[in-house]
Amino acid sequence: MGRNFENRKNAIFKTAAQKSKLYSKYGKQLYVAAKNGVPDPEANPALRSMVEKAKKDQVPSHVIEKAIQKAQGVGGEDFLTARYEGFGPGGAMVIVDCLTDNNQRTISEVRACFTKTGSRLAATGSVALSFDQKAILSFKGDNEEQVLEAMLDADVNVEEVECTNGNVTVFAPPSEFYKAKTALLQAFPNVELEIQEITFLPQTTKTLSDEDLPLFEKFLGMLNDCDDVQDIYHNVDLPG
Repeated sequence: MGRNFENRKNAIFKTAAQKSKLYSKYGKQLYVAAKNGVPDPEANPALRSMVEKAKKDQVPSHVIEKAIQKAQGVGGEDFLTARYEGFGPGGAMVIVDCLTDNNQRTISEVRACFTKTGSRLAATGSVALSFDQKAILSFKGDNEEQVLEAMLDADVNVEEVECTNGNVTVFAPPSEFYKAKTALLQAFPNVELEIQEITFLPQTTKTLSDEDLPLFEKFLGMLNDCDDVQDIYHNVDLPG
């Protein structure tokens, strides 16, 4: 066995850790979506979308069901959203979204990621000004005009519909997410959404130097290792 076995064992442990992080992330998001509405995906659009995303990321049914059942109980964790903004290696702009039941723990962990990579936290809103928050729905296809027509017929305040590389993408204000998704699925019942999210898009992107790029990737890795971190948005043009 020797070295090959050690490499395979390390890969297995790494994969298991990644899955654990993914399940924990979705567990919190599902719990919050169910707790803030009703614990029934059919009657709660936010929860239904989260369940669909979890399934697409291959989160097991028992993890999804456990999170929803947990929200049906009395009491339980009281997760709050927390957003931190700052500048990473090379002056990269970064937004970090968290779900936490302990603000002191979360800010301490996030601050450590910034400090250990020579980065700095910034005032709330100072970085977000350079991003646009958008609802995005994307799927395989080339029927750009038909999709736009479906959005207009449903009175969706769509900002843009584009077709690139065999994918149609709808951009809309965050408040129009569920309305746009409903209109899209009604007009094209067999469509499979590859992206369905509300996200931050940078108004301009930044290319880091060969010196700053490895440190920035380390910075992202450190943030992703924090259990409370849910999403990270940045303006860096990462190499493919």
